[in-house]
Amino acid sequence: MIDIGQNDLSEAFKRNKTVDQVLASIPSILATFETAMKTLYGNGARLFWIHNTGPVGCLAKSVVKFESDPSKLDQNGCVISYNEAANTFNQQLRHVCEEFQHQYPDATVTYVDIFAIKSKLIANPSKYGFKEGIKSCCGYGGKLNVEVGCGLPMSLKNGTTVMGMACQNMDEYVSWDGIHYTHAANSYVAQQILAGKYFISL
Repeated sequence: MIDIGQNDLSEAFKRNKTVDQVLASIPSILATFETAMKTLYGNGARLFWIHNTGPVGCLAKSVVKFESDPSKLDQNGCVISYNEAANTFNQQLRHVCEEFQHQYPDATVTYVDIFAIKSKLIANPSKYGFKEGIKSCCGYGGKLNVEVGCGLPMSLKNGTTVMGMACQNMDEYVSWDGIHYTHAANSYVAQQILAGKYFISL
């Protein structure tokens, strides 16, 4: 099983790379991924379960950079350009998986649409038992709770120190720390995967 894309894209955006720079890096990322798949195949792997990347534009750490410019956000509060980059990544990832399946017909490649699962959850969290779709449980400050990182201290100008603490009702949050999902949200994602509605045999 390979879950790929979120770190590649979100870390690039965190380092202030432009969308064009991130898009230009995708073929190189996927070339490395393809090499890894071929190496696994060469060592006997025949069943490949591939998770595409989720909506990186819906991570609180991404959204907070654009709060002052709502025109950059979609109706769910997610960064439009970041999610477009994620969709581009996923399209190219699926193509690589299809080519691999064609090249190695004795292998079985299953492509799982994590983007669709997580987007559906974030678009309507209350429908699935959550109160907060983007705001993080663990952290401190701002409406998204990510000015101070989860578990980290920050000294304020008045000399006091605040900590990025966990919320009391963590099962009501999709986001744990603005990057990772809570246990409850991951359980929901796992249930959707296991239900079989979001995977595609190539």
